[in-house]
Amino acid sequence: MKHIWTDELPKRPGPTTTRAAERKPIALPARLTWKDQRGMTRFATVVTKNVSEYGVYVECQSPVSIPLFRLVQFQLERDVRSTDALPESLQQGRILSAVYRVSPPSSTNPQGLALRLMVDPRRAATSASASSAQVLAS
Repeated sequence: MKHIWTDELPKRPGPTTTRAAERKPIALPARLTWKDQRGMTRFATVVTKNVSEYGVYVECQSPVSIPLFRLVQFQLERDVRSTDALPESLQQGRILSAVYRVSPPSSTNPQGLALRLMVDPRRAATSASASSAQVLAS
């Protein structure tokens, strides 16, 4: 199996760059489910380190072999889904995601995976504008 590590990518732009959604640090247990190249279903227990409306960064308890751009199902453990700090999309249960960055394990850090949540940006924009309208109305 070929592993692709992406730590050597160019540095991200500086602090003047704005994100589509703010990241929130968090530490919640979750689970990843995916199919490997042979079509076998695989599972991994992870710890969610930060979340935003469109992405999640997780650390793996033990190294996993998930290539870039693999589609995975991300699911927070049932008893932590109602946390107010979570975007609405993560409170619903499983959400389809794509692996877009893999950080290899080191002696000080576990393996990390950056996931892009497959949510419709229009839906997020609609719910954000509805929330703004509620605030203005009150």
